[in-house]
Amino acid sequence: MNKVFASSKNQEWETPDKLFQKLDQEFNFMLDVCASTLNAKCPIFFTKENDGLQKDWKGWRCWMNPPYGREISKWIKKAHDEARKGATVVCLVPARTDTRWFHDYILGRAEIRFIKGRLSFSDKGRAPFPSMIVIFKARIFR
Repeated sequence: MNKVFASSKNQEWETPDKLFQKLDQEFNFMLDVCASTLNAKCPIFFTKENDGLQKDWKGWRCWMNPPYGREISKWIKKAHDEARKGATVVCLVPARTDTRWFHDYILGRAEIRFIKGRLSFSDKGRAPFPSMIVIFKARIFR
């Protein structure tokens, strides 16, 4: 196994176009909340510099492929919280069902679509981990 794939230094994985296009047909995304100018999937997007964690996503249909390192729990919590305020957030994340963030924010709170096999990422090759699509549907709680 390539050591870079397993290290925390390699946290950003560009969304495969084919996967994004299929989901975009279903959800008609408006905002990419975790992007760079090189890999943004939507015309409107947040980068590291304008920090999507600090922005309001309410009312948007969001695509989220967060950094896969230790910060992922912050992004998952943010997606969960923004759905409670009225955003729909569709996330591409590693299928790490043993993590606290999975149990605290996803299990029983979001739709989960496990991806069969390993994704091929255009910039890094085949992922060394399973992936899942997590869908936080807009739910406004009063």
